[in-house]
Amino acid sequence: MMKLGLATAGAVVILDQASKTAVLAHFAGSPDADTVTPFFNLVLTFNRGMSFGLFNTGSRSAVNAWLFPLAAAIIVIGLVLWLRRVTSPLLGLAIGLVVGGALGNVIDRIRYGAVVDFLDFHIANYHWPAFNLADSAICLGVVAMLLESLLIRREAH
Repeated sequence: MMKLGLATAGAVVILDQASKTAVLAHFAGSPDADTVTPFFNLVLTFNRGMSFGLFNTGSRSAVNAWLFPLAAAIIVIGLVLWLRRVTSPLLGLAIGLVVGGALGNVIDRIRYGAVVDFLDFHIANYHWPAFNLADSAICLGVVAMLLESLLIRREAH
């Protein structure tokens, strides 16, 4: 499953970085938001904190720029070590999604000092925090891990 996981991680990193490059080019010299549908906007935000903008403060942004990538790198190493022992294709795919998403966001922190977020879903004036493809991959990977752990393994017993 190592090949599946690493190929998935590589695809996520490529798609994530390509989408962020396209968004940065799209917003170069223009306003930082475009309405796409009544419930979705394309926005440009830089998250210096962690998930959902937690710890997104200017006073700690220099620390965050190095602390969060270091934590993500440690997690990625642990996940790759786990991936070496995995026999389930679903779990291999799930770990690859999480690793790819984490690496995509680490690349942003190293390049920009923050994560580029651009997907803004909302209902009226209630907005979910902006996110990106890496964040989506991490969430899907975690859901797949839970499904594999709770449902598939239980069926095997």
